[in-house]
Amino acid sequence: MMNKKIVVVGGGAAGMMAAITAAEQGSDVTLLEPNERLGKKLNITGKGRCNVTNNADLQTLMANTPGNGKFLYSAFTRFDGRDAMAFFEDLGVPLKTERGNRVFPVSDRSFDISAALERRLKKLRVHLVRDRALHLELTNGTVRGVTGEEGAYCADAVILATGGVSYPATGSTGEGHRMAREAGHTVTPLQGSLVPLKEKGQRCARMQGLSLRNVSLTVYENQKKIYTDFGEMMFTHFGVTGPLVLSASAHMRHFDKKNYRLEIDLKPALDEQKLDKRLLTDFEKHANQDFCNALVDLLPQKLIPVLVEDTQIPPHQKVHELTREQRRVLLQHLKHFPVDIAGPCPVTDAIVTSGGVKTKEIDPATMESKIVKGLYFAGELIDVDAYTGGFNLQIAWATGRAAGIAASEQREQE
Repeated sequence: MMNKKIVVVGGGAAGMMAAITAAEQGSDVTLLEPNERLGKKLNITGKGRCNVTNNADLQTLMANTPGNGKFLYSAFTRFDGRDAMAFFEDLGVPLKTERGNRVFPVSDRSFDISAALERRLKKLRVHLVRDRALHLELTNGTVRGVTGEEGAYCADAVILATGGVSYPATGSTGEGHRMAREAGHTVTPLQGSLVPLKEKGQRCARMQGLSLRNVSLTVYENQKKIYTDFGEMMFTHFGVTGPLVLSASAHMRHFDKKNYRLEIDLKPALDEQKLDKRLLTDFEKHANQDFCNALVDLLPQKLIPVLVEDTQIPPHQKVHELTREQRRVLLQHLKHFPVDIAGPCPVTDAIVTSGGVKTKEIDPATMESKIVKGLYFAGELIDVDAYTGGFNLQIAWATGRAAGIAASEQREQE
């Protein structure tokens, strides 16, 4: 029997996994990618270290996928974080597990992941074509191939894995969403997830460049606490960013109808009683100084003027004149430093895209379109997204694998 001809559109994480999997099943695979290098976005993940997956079981993967996680149940069941680890170690990439079960190459080099995938593609004789896909070729509700800028590619099945619209410089330009729409699919609104946040006002801008480590961040949605985490963040000219903020942003999904506020605990290691003792010790040391100069042992310099202003304590009031009530107000601001959020930065600044091809129009077991026979989807193109920690790459691996297997097994109807 002749080998199935499969065209995979997109040479990112999901596309490479789909191409490898389909080729392992014996299919004749062509991989279309316009970039000079495969895995361009993959190579910048995890600050260039590549948080390749999470050392997690099915339940943990589901719990960390707020964007249509149920759709991924079947794909995760057949290929979870530990399967992904075994896959890459079999390709010769030693891995290590860090805080939060995040998995990285031992080398801390994302290029080791992309290079291993490229070696596997080459060994399986996947045809890599440097071309940009323009249109799907459809006949009577069945995909017949892909037209690119440089030529036409006939296929028994096509796997679209073009990514979202975050980091467009890596090739994620939304072309896949356009092709999916042309084929009759619904694309849900695209917005950033794991994205920096813009503030209301100019308080953060005054602290631009200041990084905070070992702080606790809490998100309030219309006064209701919805998320809290511990780690590091940074103030910018537009608002806030950093690992804590990116993680928090994935929980903030209704900017059109709800208000969001961040509260930073600047001293999470100290409860209020211990922090009050620390204040008394510092104030005794700086008893004859102005209040605005008495916090140098407690806080970074850039933060002090903003905090002092927030407390409404006169900056030049002598420390020995501070009342117990004023000290209580200061303590509250140290434990609950507020940042009102106006909204997310543009989706182009996001790590991942929230929104995409509607999951109800895709078979969750095979990733095949319910609208076009022989058309499959994988990765960020689909309306699925997860929290930070390797979970989004795990979606790419699991959906790419599911699509590669199913596309190879599919038989044309006469």
